[in-house]
Amino acid sequence: MTQQAQDSAVDHRAQVPPEQLRKATLAASVGSALEYYDFALYGTASALIFGKLFFPAFGVNQALILSFATYAIGFLARPLGGLFFGMMGDRLGRKWVLTFTIAIMGLSSTFVGLLPTAATIGVWAPTILVVLRLLQGFGAGAEQAGATVLMAEYSPTKKRGFFSALPFVGIQAGTLLAAAVWALLGLAPDEVLYGWLWRVPFLASIVLIALALFIRLRLRESPTFVELEKQEQIAEHPLPELFRTARRQVWRGIGLRMGENGGSYLFSTLSITFVTSSAVGLGKSIGPLAVAVASGIGILTVPLAGALSDRFGRIPVYRSGAAFLTLLAWPAWYLLSLGNPALVVLVVVLGVSLGVNTMLGAQCAMLPELFGNRHRYIGVAVSREFSAVIAGGAAPLLGVWFLSMTDYSWWPLGLYTFVLGLITVVSTFITPETRARTLTRIEDVPLAGTQNQRGAA
Repeated sequence: MTQQAQDSAVDHRAQVPPEQLRKATLAASVGSALEYYDFALYGTASALIFGKLFFPAFGVNQALILSFATYAIGFLARPLGGLFFGMMGDRLGRKWVLTFTIAIMGLSSTFVGLLPTAATIGVWAPTILVVLRLLQGFGAGAEQAGATVLMAEYSPTKKRGFFSALPFVGIQAGTLLAAAVWALLGLAPDEVLYGWLWRVPFLASIVLIALALFIRLRLRESPTFVELEKQEQIAEHPLPELFRTARRQVWRGIGLRMGENGGSYLFSTLSITFVTSSAVGLGKSIGPLAVAVASGIGILTVPLAGALSDRFGRIPVYRSGAAFLTLLAWPAWYLLSLGNPALVVLVVVLGVSLGVNTMLGAQCAMLPELFGNRHRYIGVAVSREFSAVIAGGAAPLLGVWFLSMTDYSWWPLGLYTFVLGLITVVSTFITPETRARTLTRIEDVPLAGTQNQRGAA
């Protein structure tokens, strides 16, 4: 297909019926909610109870490190899932891949709730936990990338930032639900919590699975993928094509995600461990409560950031969130170390709702806009999931190690957050503006500075 024909192609997203746009938004949102419900649920359980349940033979610090190691293992599987399902998404379509990923991810979380503990089956308990975590990560590896691509391709061009951000309200809803659950469970007596009550939120995943499958099976295929099929432009080998033509875009995507993804897990997971440690001394409910409040506010700030990126551009909005997180890093962890419940809520709200979510709102449309239509799914998946290993999966594990090595001092966490934020700030200066890019194009966005920044890319 010639460049002239590609440029003159009908913008099928503008012709998507409102009913289909609503279905796509709902389908992507429910999947996002389940993914982040599962990951927030597991992350909080790693911070609060998994050490005692699955690693009781070790000391408190070592059990906590091992607990977060199982959490990090899920992130190691995510790139594999992203690669596998990303290639399938570019070859077979977005809809069916998203149906498979939601089933794998949700069932893995449900089975965690059925798993015997180390007190019952010994070393087999953490072994099976690791297997389930790997399966959870494998399914999640393409879930968020698929939701991102699906909504960007369904959305009206001039409002792509806003509509692409709406499914990510599901992220906030899932995190809010998981945090609220743990805030309530933290009020229960330890013998009840460690005995059976911890299983309930994992078993409840089955409800979200059923709902997500019902919605996704009724969804039509992405309009830009349908256009790709009509033009017989589907890539037979999208991964080699991606690394042959879009390596720089992948590295940009990874850099953009460092502050957003790392900051998210530091403030929503590691902060809970920090404030409930003996060095700070708060109860089990304060951390989850702070995350719940931040997630509730995020339901508004994510689509707001997406809408602002439609008006002012993706880069200015993204850079402002990254800069805010970077500047917040040092004072945030110092304030958390003071052990004041109100300050804990304030810091987590600022870090997640303003810093992380401002980047996330602009990112929803920006990552799909970086890549051409033939390898968009795999491009977004690789960018998201490889960065998730480096920033998201490693952040809590490294953070716990920093805490154990420094007698739970706050400053290593401040430094760590600052470095992640700074990497993303720098990345915004080497990434081109992508607003209003035509997603039926098969070529990737040109390098920064080679075209007019107004979205001519």
